[in-house]
Amino acid sequence: MADASPDDRAPAFPVPTMPAPPVSVVGLGQLGGSLAAALAAAGRAVSGWDVDPAARAVAEQHGVFVTRELTGVVVLAVPLPALGSALDGLRIDPGATVTDVGSVKVPVLAELGAAHGDRFVGGHPMCGTERSGPDAVDPELFRGARWALCLEPDTDLRRWLRVAEIALAVGAEVVPVTAAEHDDAVAAISAVPHLLAAALAAAAGQAGPLALSLAAGSFRDGTRVIASDPAFVTALVQGNAGPAMAALDRVRAQLDRPVPELVADGHAVRTETPGRRPVRVPLDRSALLSLGRAGGAVTRRLAAFVEGWVPDRR
Repeated sequence: MADASPDDRAPAFPVPTMPAPPVSVVGLGQLGGSLAAALAAAGRAVSGWDVDPAARAVAEQHGVFVTRELTGVVVLAVPLPALGSALDGLRIDPGATVTDVGSVKVPVLAELGAAHGDRFVGGHPMCGTERSGPDAVDPELFRGARWALCLEPDTDLRRWLRVAEIALAVGAEVVPVTAAEHDDAVAAISAVPHLLAAALAAAAGQAGPLALSLAAGSFRDGTRVIASDPAFVTALVQGNAGPAMAALDRVRAQLDRPVPELVADGHAVRTETPGRRPVRVPLDRSALLSLGRAGGAVTRRLAAFVEGWVPDRR
């Protein structure tokens, strides 16, 4: 048989003009339901499933087709302990790409990567509120949010791009990371804040009813996240225990510093507002990871490149 001509060969990557695959979302609570609703609003073919009839009903109201048949890109939006069994009883296309929205990535990669091989792409949208369930569904939840998307040495870049396109379609910005880099970073900016919020709330409770009656904006803002489901917070911290404890040790060390120095340094970090320098990055693992490590993100998919930005602190 003669070799195919260059025009007959499949491209190395899915190009933007190719039909976008359908999306199937398993778990239609706040994150999964919001994603399915946002995709439906954007005109993407999206279906979903949840064991909760109320969640299925809300999804249908947003234009999501409810079914046990999963195809295209399958998004697992269930609690961390349920990820391994999320597909039980469902029928999934053997060629489907599988991704998740879990807050921890190394353990998830070990479990789901073993089950799905290079069809799995780990992800974590950095959004959500202390609310949960279908009543918290918001199609605008992802707009402007960072969406960490794991790019390991054996990740199929074609599948990575398909998941990245989903994040971009709902208004998020994609941050290429490895699972280990993600877990180290998220321990510092998510796990530790949840623990500190818990400690602050518990200490205020010990201070007595007068302290709680006087609590205002600072206390409310500092403790907001611990109003989340305790099971979620526990899974977030214990599932990433090593990096979380290391990050907590760094906070303890900061608290031992002289107060003026600590306040000044914290203020400087929190109030820094660097600009954004536009960049164009080739579809190459090293180049994409360099973008993420620099604090940047992908905002647009092109044929052989992605466009995005990196912080500009000049």
